[in-house]
Amino acid sequence: MPRTADHEQRRRQIALAVCALVSEQGIDAVTVARTAAAAGISVGLVQHYFRTKDDMLLHAFAHVSASIRGRVDARIRAGTEHRRPIARILAEAMAEFLPLDETRRTEFRVATAFAGRALDAPALAEVDVATARALRADIAQAVRNGKECGEVEPGLDPVPAAVRLAAVTEGLAMQVYRDPEVLNGVPTADLAASVIDAELAAVFTGECRQYLDR
Repeated sequence: MPRTADHEQRRRQIALAVCALVSEQGIDAVTVARTAAAAGISVGLVQHYFRTKDDMLLHAFAHVSASIRGRVDARIRAGTEHRRPIARILAEAMAEFLPLDETRRTEFRVATAFAGRALDAPALAEVDVATARALRADIAQAVRNGKECGEVEPGLDPVPAAVRLAAVTEGLAMQVYRDPEVLNGVPTADLAASVIDAELAAVFTGECRQYLDR
């Protein structure tokens, strides 16, 4: 049967409750009963949509991933619309993965809790691996696009570059989470931006020719 708008709304309501519990109390706080209380619905209704804790975590992780993806897509659209270089667009997209505000800190806690749970749950591990691969694939495509428009040297291999940039994004996210305000005497958001810019400058070494003839 096709899912109704009410069905999707209920699932979103539960996902938000799981995210709130993980963010405020940690993954061990996520139970069917607590999720129901946080969502303001009955235990039976939660069980109607999700049979297990892992099912709820998987859906919460999907919700977080979709939220980040939506913001990244908006950055790409805006960047293309304003004819920004690919490196600038990618810098803004990478920043969406950093816990620089309360929304992104909650997303980071959920994603990290999910990754930890995935260590001992093969079904969740598959999703975790697929998500990481998708990020690398997106970055690799940006590098390929950079080669076409002149921002990246023709001989550069996009895959190692994508692995490097994805690793920087993931590691930087953890550093930002640990010290959300100041790192080494510098505002965290400023330092994070400078790290991303430096890493991108090592890959995107040329000038964008994309809009010269338009």
